[in-house]
This record gives sequence, structure tokens and C-alpha cells, in this order.
Amino acid sequence: ARKQRAAAAGAIESVVAAMQAHLQEAGMQEMGCWALANMCFGTDAAGLARKQRAADAGGIEVAVAALQAHPQVAEVQEEGCAALVNVCSGADGAGRARKQRAADAGAIEALVVAMQAHPQ
Repeated sequence: ARKQRAAAAGAIESVVAAMQAHLQEAGMQEMGCWALANMCFGTDAAGLARKQRAADAGGIEVAVAALQAHPQVAEVQEEGCAALVNVCSGADGAGRARKQRAADAGAIEALVVAMQAHPQ
């Protein structure tokens, strides 16, 4: 219920905008990715709608940008990966499109870099 209220209040768009405005601030990127991951958790209809809302707001691209901007910051890498997993999940056509959008944004390469830099 809290995730839905946050989304309805515009939290997803606000988080994406803050991340875009403060790309070089690792702490902002970590907490922004954490917030996206949490708001986009869930596989019910409301959860799938929040995932799509995050994608429509630029959440996929901003999570990839966070990973690329802070490759040596383990916390950003961890939360960025979680954000991408949750925003992109879904077996329907929209979920497949979000996965493709992530790939097009450079997510695969960014995730490989993250795993190589932080093997633990």
C-alpha cells in the first residue's frame, strides 16, 4: 500500500529527476536506485504498473547512468542492479520491452562491469 501511495504521489518521477540532477553524487545514486528498486517490487497489477511508470519516467536509463558513473562504489552497483532487476521484471510484452530498453541503454555492459569490479 505504501509503494502505491508513493507512486501515486509522484515519488517515482521525483526520484528519477533527483538522480538525473545529481549524477555525480554517489550517495544520491545509491539511495535513488534503492528507492526505485523498492517502489518497483511486486508482480501484481499495481506492481507491474509501477515498473512501467518507472520505465516511462526514465528509471532504466538513470539506473544505468548511475552504474556507469560510479563503477567503483559497491553500494551504487548493488542498488543499481536491484533497481534494474525490479524495473525490468515481468514476462508480459511490457516486461520484455523494458528488458530490451535496458539492453539498449547499456545495462548489460554496465552489469558485467559491476560483476567484474565487485566479484564478492
